[in-house]
Amino acid sequence: MSQRLQDIKNHISPDGVTKQNHLSILKEYKNPDDIVIVASNRSAITKGFKGGFNDLNTDYLLVSFLKKFIEVWPENLQKNLSLIEDITCGNVLNVGAGATEHRAAMLAAGFPYQTSFNAINRQCSSGLTAVNDIANKISSGQIDIGLALGIESMSKNYKNINPLGSISEELLTDKDAKKCLIPMGLTNELIAKNFNINREQQDSFATKSNEKAINAIKQNLFKDEILPILTPSGKIIDTDEGPRENVTVESLAKLNPAFIKDPKKNGTTTAGNSSQISDGVAGVLLARRSVAESLGLPIMARYLAFQVIGVPPEIMGVGPAFVIPKLLNKLQLSINDIDVFEINEAFAAQCLYCANKLKIDPEKINPRGGAIALGHPLGCTGARQVATLMRELQTGQIGIVSMCIGTGMGAAAAFLKE
Repeated sequence: MSQRLQDIKNHISPDGVTKQNHLSILKEYKNPDDIVIVASNRSAITKGFKGGFNDLNTDYLLVSFLKKFIEVWPENLQKNLSLIEDITCGNVLNVGAGATEHRAAMLAAGFPYQTSFNAINRQCSSGLTAVNDIANKISSGQIDIGLALGIESMSKNYKNINPLGSISEELLTDKDAKKCLIPMGLTNELIAKNFNINREQQDSFATKSNEKAINAIKQNLFKDEILPILTPSGKIIDTDEGPRENVTVESLAKLNPAFIKDPKKNGTTTAGNSSQISDGVAGVLLARRSVAESLGLPIMARYLAFQVIGVPPEIMGVGPAFVIPKLLNKLQLSINDIDVFEINEAFAAQCLYCANKLKIDPEKINPRGGAIALGHPLGCTGARQVATLMRELQTGQIGIVSMCIGTGMGAAAAFLKE
């Protein structure tokens, strides 16, 4: 017992504790107030404008997903949804982040009106920011159980608005402010140019993303991660539509640059080495450990920490390269302590830059494919990555979810599999 107390003391005040001991204590010491994940699932990710969800509004998609998600929860939780005290849903393209229609959707799915709802938008990190929002509420004592969601219909909303937003004429004269309007593809071209990432490297990365995703589908690795969605036409959607078989570096090399049309300027960003426009939804159910245990809820993983950081808007894709070290410093961990990285593949060049900058083992990055293959439904992606990470990690392993964020930011969160 005295040794156990000393371990706990060292965990709280780690002065003099060796790095290895710190890592062991982090993995072994469990606190009743730990924030834990008790369920995490997603829909299939479908192609924008022509896929299985292209005609669905986000409220219908969310209701359909929530009903299926609730079905995989323990029966005592299914019968008492009022235990879910708050829901936060990340969304980018709906007006007001879908605050009205998504509150309506949660009610239609069976949640009582006493369960509160929050709509949140931090662009591509919205789904992960929703997870952090619920975790913070548990940590602060506001709630004991909460649900984080991420959803997007790019089919319905991407063409109806200016996805870059707008700023006033007065701000357009500010050299830094106006950089927030640079199209994402051009920010990636700047990364490729400034950090010497050539077309072949990008196409090779994209090819591997597709290969990993196809292999995961063939091995049924997404089977318990994806919940089937029944469309109004009666079709069941339960398989990701984005991954493409027989993609090669040679086939991708035939594609024209998507953002720099002038052949003299040697654009390298194409539809083949960029994330896909997609539709999808994902959810992460979090709880205080003591409450989860008292209710007999299964514990998948422990939520460790979240960080966000700003970077220059004109190279926004470098975000993960700067936020991941900030997160690791918070946890007193190193890159080599992390077993799996789910880094959003907004573009091949930016993801390659981050991996190279941090010296991450390529085998640890997106083992089941990333957004280049699976797709990137903006508000959904962060929550989708968590659901995928939960199946990639083995007991005792630590994983990180991270992504770049439009206008120049990066976000990251760490999880320990139990």
